[in-house]
Amino acid sequence: MTNGNEQLEQRLGYKFQNPALLQRALTHSSANPELRMAQNEHGTEEPPQDNERLEFLGDAVLDLLASEYLLTTFPEWTEGQLSKSRARIVNAQALESAARRLNLGEHLRLGRGEEKTGGREKPALLADAFEAVVAAIYLDSGLASAREMLRTTLLENALVEGGDNLGDGDKKSALQEFLQGRGQPPAEYRLAGESGPDHQKTFRIEVWANGECLAAAEGNTKKEAEQRAARTALERLEQTEARR
Repeated sequence: MTNGNEQLEQRLGYKFQNPALLQRALTHSSANPELRMAQNEHGTEEPPQDNERLEFLGDAVLDLLASEYLLTTFPEWTEGQLSKSRARIVNAQALESAARRLNLGEHLRLGRGEEKTGGREKPALLADAFEAVVAAIYLDSGLASAREMLRTTLLENALVEGGDNLGDGDKKSALQEFLQGRGQPPAEYRLAGESGPDHQKTFRIEVWANGECLAAAEGNTKKEAEQRAARTALERLEQTEARR
């Protein structure tokens, strides 16, 4: 295993018994033609293996361990809160963020074409690689190791970022219901600005109703910013109504 992958193991907090599993988890399908050529040159008949099947398994392991973590951490939550929170902490954006914290991109094995088009920074490739690494750890030594890796690289960070709002429902829908219940037109969400590089943008969204900007918020995706703006707007409207 290369020194770079040893550094990755340190960031993962896990040492592979079978290093080939980690190598496979880091191999994108675009690398297959070149790997196949190299194998032919060395007379190896075994076909190259990319991370797609590991990604499939990792998705299931993630769902299981995220569900277990939420059940244990929030014993008072309803099934609805648990389901919505699980969807938030294992969605593609959360997995991409975890992959970036681990610097997974620099360890990926990519084909020349994918390399030239910035594959190491592509959100989908990073999220898929994270799932594949989870599966690789699971296959290497079981659920306990995968559980610990996820706790330190993904789940605890989700609690820090989500805080008390992690189990919240859809705030856009809640704001809509609030306005409709008072005979008001639905809220409108407007993009007020964006900043940062293409692979790590920050969006600023304003929520308007009755010709008035109720609130504004930022997020790594438009959807996230909309939810945050809706939450702030709803809180302000409820506070204003309570004072009347």
